Amino acid sequence: MKLERLPSSPLPPAPVTPARSHDFEIHGTTIRDDYAWLKAENWKEVLKNPETLDPAIRECLERENAYAAAAFAGTESFQQRLVAEMRGRIKEDDASVPQPDGPFAYFTRYREGGQHPLVCRMPRDGGDETIMLDGDREAEGHAFFDLGGADHSPDHRLMVWGADLKGSEYFTLRVRDLGTGIELSDEVPQTSGGAVWLNDSSGFYYVELDENHRPVRVRRHRIGTEAARDEVIYEEKDPGFFVKLGVTQSDAFVLIEASDHETSEVYLLDRDDPSAAPRLIEPRTPKLQYDVEHHGDSLIILTNADGAEDFKIMTAPVATPDRAHWRDLVPYRPGVMILFVTALARYLVRLEREDAKPRIVLREIATGREETIALEEDAYSLGVDAGYEFDTDVIRYRYSSLTTPTEVYDYDLRTAERTLRKRQEVPSGHNPADYVTRRIFATAPDGEQVPISIVHRREVALDGSAPLMLYGYGSYGISMSASFRTSILSLVDRGFVYAIAHIRGGTEKGWRWYLDGKREKKTNTFTDFIACGEALAAAGYTSRGRIVAHGGSAGGMLMGAVANMAPDLFAGIVAEVPFVDVLNTMLDADLPLTPPEWPEWGNPGTDEAAFRTILSYSPYDNVKPQRYPAILALAGLTDPRVTYWEPAKWVARLRAAMTGGGPVLLKLNMDAGHGGASGRFDRLEEVALAYTFAIQAVDGFQN
Repeated sequence: MKLERLPSSPLPPAPVTPARSHDFEIHGTTIRDDYAWLKAENWKEVLKNPETLDPAIRECLERENAYAAAAFAGTESFQQRLVAEMRGRIKEDDASVPQPDGPFAYFTRYREGGQHPLVCRMPRDGGDETIMLDGDREAEGHAFFDLGGADHSPDHRLMVWGADLKGSEYFTLRVRDLGTGIELSDEVPQTSGGAVWLNDSSGFYYVELDENHRPVRVRRHRIGTEAARDEVIYEEKDPGFFVKLGVTQSDAFVLIEASDHETSEVYLLDRDDPSAAPRLIEPRTPKLQYDVEHHGDSLIILTNADGAEDFKIMTAPVATPDRAHWRDLVPYRPGVMILFVTALARYLVRLEREDAKPRIVLREIATGREETIALEEDAYSLGVDAGYEFDTDVIRYRYSSLTTPTEVYDYDLRTAERTLRKRQEVPSGHNPADYVTRRIFATAPDGEQVPISIVHRREVALDGSAPLMLYGYGSYGISMSASFRTSILSLVDRGFVYAIAHIRGGTEKGWRWYLDGKREKKTNTFTDFIACGEALAAAGYTSRGRIVAHGGSAGGMLMGAVANMAPDLFAGIVAEVPFVDVLNTMLDADLPLTPPEWPEWGNPGTDEAAFRTILSYSPYDNVKPQRYPAILALAGLTDPRVTYWEPAKWVARLRAAMTGGGPVLLKLNMDAGHGGASGRFDRLEEVALAYTFAIQAVDGFQN
């Protein structure tokens, strides 16, 4: 297949960001950071009100956007064609499968042409739907709109919902009367976006963000009262721990979970008691992790206790839930990672993964009898939706692969009968037989076998001539599923091979796979990714210099690292919201995510070994005089996770140091944060830009 050639013209001179001398010393080493001035002194205020950004910094960012626009000049119609293609694969009036809860079934849907979801319900036994919240209407007049939680009360009369209007992830909660559609006077600002109701529907719990944008306080709100009077139920004193709320499937308990990336601590709140106080299960112990479910007089605990690296399931009495009373239920099996467990009235349902393949295991509580749901494809995605109800014999699961659109099934636990509830429609057409999906393995420098999931059109010749997009993440133990992605077909149908590198730092091959890609072993993540690119070239899927690497957030850090380490392997690099200024960020304890991130990366301020490790790979600090591939950095002004100045500084230093190659482009969304554009179709414009860049990078920019 021949790659489409795009219009191209010589680029104007790239913007030059002024360097302002700024040195500091730590652990006997002098660090030079000539672009530190791009970090606004009032950055906290900018998150809430972008208009307060220093004009000199804004001017610099706007010059970058103008240069990026010049780089894509002449491709606008092609980008719109890509958007139309991707939009044509989306069923615009799509809806989720209704999920029953008492007298109603709840679901979300989109209207034709709508950007945001409608939150709906209908009588369980059939009847007309009610639109409880219209996301398109709520978004009117706002450049950005992100719907957080939308949680109906147990008595089905009210709904608490949250919205972020800046992209900075500060959500304001409101309460709606579902009978009248009218908002009550209740309004709760500066939350994480979700809430958990009391069982009597008299109020709800939520997590409040502090002045550093950290989720640290659980408050209880009574309907009809002012937020200023909300009682603090729990407050986290350690800045390295974040707080979130959950609820057991039985509806008996609200869960307060405090954790960092290695250690967790859980408290129970009696959901029936409007004045309940938190009850600790087990005090935090370094590197002990546990999650909690409930069944009858017992707690079901998913944990890595007793050296269970890939986790096991234990039980404990509700009356005495501390670790001394934990007993094995599903023992630890090395190499079999338990990802999730939920308890229904008569069954335990768990999701586990072995050799990068997921499966669902169903256990009858009374007998201990188990059965498994697994699939035969080389690479696929499998997930469980436990729903709202506890006393049920039906679970819902979803399956897809890189060639198979998502299928949603209801599975009857008594009869083992499965019912297809929904198959993802691709309105413009999709024939899985036109594509091939495979899994191969790359050999890392230390001999580890790194899985790679691949999809391409069946007629693509595997002679090294095909361009390839290689996606990677590799941090926080997050695995990259081989799920169906309609957008990538716009590249694959143009002759690209698309591949996912399941590199260390994720958990595709168990918890050890994660541990081997963090802190002092972080460079394994980068060398794994490079090994994947080289293996794909050696197998004929592509060739060196025809690979476009793609990653976002911590995956954007991966992009920066491999650009420094193996620039000639790649034609281009797409780095979305890239975490590239690792050293400076990990030294700044005031930033929202820094203290909770120290277990992941190390604390370079107090630990010289961690400092040396981070300094050795931090993308910004390792830019050097060499030829770089074409690079596109995408970011958001109000992003609280990867702040705008990280990619801005990185791009400035790259341009100042590189001896050839490029171009290096920065496209900054001035109206969004970490997730980019909020509307489902607006987001396609950002994807189209990235894909246009990928084609240009393989074809060759004119510099």
